[in-house]
Amino acid sequence: MINHPASVLLVDDYPDTLEMWTLYLQSHGYSVTTADNGIDALAMARDQHPNLVILDLDLPGISGYEVARRLRGGKDTAAIPLIAATGFSADQQIQDAKAAGFDTILVKPCDPEGLIRAIEHALSAVPDDAKPH
Repeated sequence: MINHPASVLLVDDYPDTLEMWTLYLQSHGYSVTTADNGIDALAMARDQHPNLVILDLDLPGISGYEVARRLRGGKDTAAIPLIAATGFSADQQIQDAKAAGFDTILVKPCDPEGLIRAIEHALSAVPDDAKPH
């Protein structure tokens, strides 16, 4: 089990979503940083090595799919759990998200308790020797 505060990088291009989810995650003991586009998300993940990244798939700059692929390909970022949070629910988008390297796909709007369960599950699945520092 991970000790709080686990660091979460939350990435969405809707300010209201970022604000609402940030407050909710902080109220559950998480340390949250945010980005509103794929380019900043990639840089922040590489620089900050969060314990987990939650990504919208449809982002300005580069897509959440591409951010996931690049993180999975990075030596220091490959083991970071990735959760896709998307309004897309078509089978092809779900398959594409899995192929890009996402561990979990949440369809928005998602149940806040389901978000916490997905985060806890993703964090508990990372072996201790693979956790970011």
